[in-house]
Amino acid sequence: MLLCALLPQPAAAQSRGLRPDARGLPASKLPPIPRVTGPLAIRLGYPGPTDVVDAGDSNFVFGQVGDGRAKLAVNGQEVKVAPNGAFLGWIRIPLDTLMTLEFEAIRGSDTLRTSYLARRTVRFVPPTSGPWLDTLSVQPGGRVWWPRNEPLPILLRAAPNAIVQIRMPDGSVTALSNDPRLAEVPWGTRAFETDTTKLVRPVATDRYAGTVTGLVIGDPGLLLGTRPANYPPPRPGASAPTIEIILGADTARWTWPVQIAAFDAAPRPVVFDDDTARKGDTDKITVGRTVPSGTYYYFFPTGTRAAVTGRVNGDLRVRLSSESSAWISASEAMPLLPGLPTLGATVGSVRVARAADRVSIRIPVSWRVPFKVLEEEKRLTLTFFGAQGDINWIQYGPADPLVSQIRWSQPNADEVALTVDLSDPVWGYRTRWDGTDLILEVKRPPHLIALRPLAGLKVVVDAGHPPVGATGPTGFLEAQANLGVAQQLERMFRAAGATVLMTRKDSLPIDLWPRIHFADSADADLLVSIHNNALPDGVNPFTNQGTSVYYNQPRSLAWARPVEAALVRRLGIPELGVGRGDLALVRPTWMPSILTEGMFMMIPEQEAALRSVSGQRLYAQAVYDGTVAFLKGRARTQTGMPRRP
Repeated sequence: MLLCALLPQPAAAQSRGLRPDARGLPASKLPPIPRVTGPLAIRLGYPGPTDVVDAGDSNFVFGQVGDGRAKLAVNGQEVKVAPNGAFLGWIRIPLDTLMTLEFEAIRGSDTLRTSYLARRTVRFVPPTSGPWLDTLSVQPGGRVWWPRNEPLPILLRAAPNAIVQIRMPDGSVTALSNDPRLAEVPWGTRAFETDTTKLVRPVATDRYAGTVTGLVIGDPGLLLGTRPANYPPPRPGASAPTIEIILGADTARWTWPVQIAAFDAAPRPVVFDDDTARKGDTDKITVGRTVPSGTYYYFFPTGTRAAVTGRVNGDLRVRLSSESSAWISASEAMPLLPGLPTLGATVGSVRVARAADRVSIRIPVSWRVPFKVLEEEKRLTLTFFGAQGDINWIQYGPADPLVSQIRWSQPNADEVALTVDLSDPVWGYRTRWDGTDLILEVKRPPHLIALRPLAGLKVVVDAGHPPVGATGPTGFLEAQANLGVAQQLERMFRAAGATVLMTRKDSLPIDLWPRIHFADSADADLLVSIHNNALPDGVNPFTNQGTSVYYNQPRSLAWARPVEAALVRRLGIPELGVGRGDLALVRPTWMPSILTEGMFMMIPEQEAALRSVSGQRLYAQAVYDGTVAFLKGRARTQTGMPRRP
């Protein structure tokens, strides 16, 4: 299951020979839904007793009624029942926090009525007049540690055309200005909505922004493991600030629940470690983000050093260089011993070594500084942050056809860039520290035979989930569907001459990291993760569903596209398209990897197809077809060099 985004391309789908239905969508090629008869019995799959619906005035419901001949209404609105008794409806829902859903099923002279209670997310609804403040919008809140001389941004949502200010405990007042930005679009709408008119955003007139500098409020506690020497003591009797919203003669006031410590500009040195509990079950990578709690962008190995420049609750801001910073989890940063340096490392001379399946590039560094690898079609650029270059030698050793050239540069005072130009498109790479030498390993592309491109390849097939995963109207679990498709695909790959490794062969749950480690440690040539999709609340499944394929590393896009085309051609369902996603199973760098979202578990026809061997085989055949097309394309463009040097 994945909740992600893309727009359909019906014209492309029609060009592949599919006969469209009356709505312009391709005609389904899925096996027919089996007919089920029996006593009426309404079983609601979603929303269930523990679900909290986060939607506007409409949402989907699904479940089963026991007999495919039944007629069903939910809150008086007709909902279609599939031949196997499954149903999926898009209905208007009450605005109450605790909603009542009334079900009525009729088959001939039999009628069954029942009701379910469902909860919805509590949302702030602004009053129609007078001053108001959306307290959930106030940022930051909680505990904050911030440099004394750096402005701290403050954002909030309040009544339009109001005077908005923060009254400090000492009586001083900080005014906030109107911040005319575009209104937010719910993430589910942005991810799945195919009607682009729903993505148009009006200007929001109820946003305000400002800054405060050097503010000290209360005592948020320790920045890291020990109290900094310059940490100010709590103010005796100090109270929290008050946010005031003034509109005409009326004023609304709210006590801002924040504690802020100001520290001096000297950065606090730390070392990254994602296993501070010493359990030994982590991937030894600390994730860095460009904004607090944002998308993964950096991947720092254990032992990386940096300097803390701020903290908001559990998010720690670290300085990578004078030009770059990142946010990491505060729980994965340990204070460095006093006197150990964090910035100003030296990158030394480079040496290249050949091996049967890779080229290794050894780069000496004074200590483990943060770094990032940028991948292009035939190029890898490794950037060291907080470093200066002293690369006198670049020793290639015996000539190797894979590496064309290695260059280094100093793009600014404390960043070093090492560029590796290749003769073939990147197939994979990995980095690892050996002491304080960074080893960049570049994988040799496998030698492909166009007539039998899978022969000799090592392919890891991952059946996504458990734990978690989507559930269909009749209770069929996504994990079961994924495994059935993966087993069909395994047989096809083996018959084509590939060595196939499965991340799981039963229903026992496996976490994400062991799956990734399994594929990487096996030196796999390809990794494909099989999934089936689900929609977030508030998105209409009748207009926003279809097949999709996701990738992360640039080299995998050329694989994702033919697999997506084959899925549409084989399944005959709408096309959501190909997308880049920040997903664990497509982040590995050692091999091309894709994640397929073949069908939607909530759609009765697609759930029924996934229950059947023929439907699973259709899905697997599409992935196989697309994989063969990708490999044949690579076979035509490879330099022809053998796997072994």
